[in-house]
Amino acid sequence: MALAIARDEVPDAVGVLIPAIFGVAILVAWEAITRGGNVPKVLLPSPSGIWETLIGNIPRIAADFQQTFLKAVLAGYALGCGAGFLVAIAVDRSPFLKRGLLPLGNFISALPLIGIAPIMVMWFGFDWPSKAAVVVIMTFFPMLVNTVAGLNAAGHMERDLMRTYASGYWSTLFKLRLPAAAPFIFNALKINSTLALIGAIVAEFFGTPIVGMGFRISSEIGKLNVEMVWAEIAVAALAGSVFYWVVALIERAVTFWHPSVRGGRA
Repeated sequence: MALAIARDEVPDAVGVLIPAIFGVAILVAWEAITRGGNVPKVLLPSPSGIWETLIGNIPRIAADFQQTFLKAVLAGYALGCGAGFLVAIAVDRSPFLKRGLLPLGNFISALPLIGIAPIMVMWFGFDWPSKAAVVVIMTFFPMLVNTVAGLNAAGHMERDLMRTYASGYWSTLFKLRLPAAAPFIFNALKINSTLALIGAIVAEFFGTPIVGMGFRISSEIGKLNVEMVWAEIAVAALAGSVFYWVVALIERAVTFWHPSVRGGRA
């Protein structure tokens, strides 16, 4: 038993160690090139300079993070994913809605973000609700499409077995079809975890209070304060990675039975 556990832990440890080593190597090479080649800070600041800027501006960066991520991203993500999931259930229940809503959702997903963001600012104001509205639009369709596809993933034999037990629609949905759709749903949640942050940051370019990650990037690049821009980018990348990692951990706990999570081990 102990040997089996040790063998399972080794690939996980290697999977964390290799990206860490690779990332450190990139930072070392980046530092060497920028300092050794005297690269102007306006073109590419060194990692050490970015770190010093980040440490020296923690209050401002924390306020930007709260405005963009904790308010706009999380609210928009929850509303967009939740609405997409509920509409997917309705679409699955009604063929009429499936023929009407899926093409409409495809149309909405094709709308350019640069065109949507100013309109949302006009509708919902300059504060974070307008950015959350952009996030809702960006996350709604991936959740809708993946959930609809997942609800059709259950095999015919399993559905026939449920019918032999006189299971109704809702009983079959909760006991068979939603568990089968879980990998598809989590796939949408992981995709949306990155789309939400991108949408909120880009939306802040088109009108926001004097706080927010997108606002800071836009304003500081105009001042040629590139180190501050890179500091905001680093925080955004870290937040997005942690967000994705948290969703992936939840997926592993919920869909532990799926082959993609078990890794093919017996």
